[in-house]
Amino acid sequence: MSVTAPRGLSRVRTELECGAVVLAQQTRLTPAVTIHAAFTAGALYEPDGLTGLAHLTGRLLDRGTERRTGAMIADELDDRGVALKVSTNRHVLTLTCTCLSEDFDAVLSILVDVARRPVFPESELALRRAELVTAYLQDQDNPATRATEALFHLLYGEGHPYSGRIKGTADSLQRIGRGDLVQFHAARFRPASLSLAVVGDVEPARVVHRSAMELEGWDGGPPELRGVPPPVEPGTRRARMVSVPGKSQTDVAYGFVAIRRLDPRYYAYWLMNNVLGQFGLGGRLADNIRERQGMAYYAYSVLDPSVGEGPLVIRAGVDPRNVERAIEAIDHEVDRLGREGPTPGEVEESRQYLIGSIPRMLETNQGIAAFLQNAEHFGLGLDYDRRLAQHLREVTADEVAAAASELLVPTRAALAVAGPTPADGGA
Repeated sequence: MSVTAPRGLSRVRTELECGAVVLAQQTRLTPAVTIHAAFTAGALYEPDGLTGLAHLTGRLLDRGTERRTGAMIADELDDRGVALKVSTNRHVLTLTCTCLSEDFDAVLSILVDVARRPVFPESELALRRAELVTAYLQDQDNPATRATEALFHLLYGEGHPYSGRIKGTADSLQRIGRGDLVQFHAARFRPASLSLAVVGDVEPARVVHRSAMELEGWDGGPPELRGVPPPVEPGTRRARMVSVPGKSQTDVAYGFVAIRRLDPRYYAYWLMNNVLGQFGLGGRLADNIRERQGMAYYAYSVLDPSVGEGPLVIRAGVDPRNVERAIEAIDHEVDRLGREGPTPGEVEESRQYLIGSIPRMLETNQGIAAFLQNAEHFGLGLDYDRRLAQHLREVTADEVAAAASELLVPTRAALAVAGPTPADGGA
């Protein structure tokens, strides 16, 4: 067992003999504890043709185990006022819940049982699959979802792990059988793929001890890890119109493939995106499109770097009559920031805003647990929260301008528009 505990911090990182990593931090904000378990079992690891397998696996974990029926799990959690949330992204599947400190031992036991010993009942599989197929069909009538999915396909291309739909399609979900779930679980759910963060009114030593007890005898070795290939950059503007008849709003999704999270330019890109579409009510984008021209219900940008090159995505919801004007305004703001860079005032305001947001990220047990998991996922260290502000202070205005110049070129943008528009096709 290997234990790390930075000086001055009430948190520890322990590698158990079974391969699991336990992150524990004691807080006394409330007499409660947040448990956040992350497995490297995201959509990236699905077999070809079984899109949605990871998400469906997550939906079935608490539907029954070798020791408890689904009803027993629900009753034991309900009696303690606990809601178990399972979520899946490209890289990890997470289970999270919050309980009273006095219930920590019992709730950890339930959570580990759910992750370790699911039985995937056929009746529950049929029910959850039907629910996800229904959700897929509903998404086909949602302009925001259709625009985002079309944008990711344009950005990453067919077959790239960041291109597909995480929740699966009607066809792929129908192909998933119980044997696929069992095989996926056996391959991906192992202690060596588990990072367990526990934050709250419980001593770290107790967290480590109880975690080791619950994980005892569970082995299998580290699962295969996959890299993310760089996407092919076409170098030209791409656009797609998606027809969603009968809607009163058109959604615009506009973006670029940006950088990996561990790229040294990350902090400059973070500041640049804040200027573009986050600061205040939505940065330059919202100030132009929403506030000054009144064309959009919302307008903002999101930077999402990951293990692979993540996207910078601009989103706007507009009246169908204003689509062309809104796109022109986006092009204008993207081009202006790319050519001219931000003003010194914008850089400083964004810097102070982001530094000021750090304590807000860490003001709840849930926020601390999520932060610790993110730092663990990218190898940033237990004391990353102490170093983050300095990383932002070290970014220069020239570096932010360089980030904008590198990325924000409208002639290389991808653009997807979904709503009451012409039939599907290029534009």
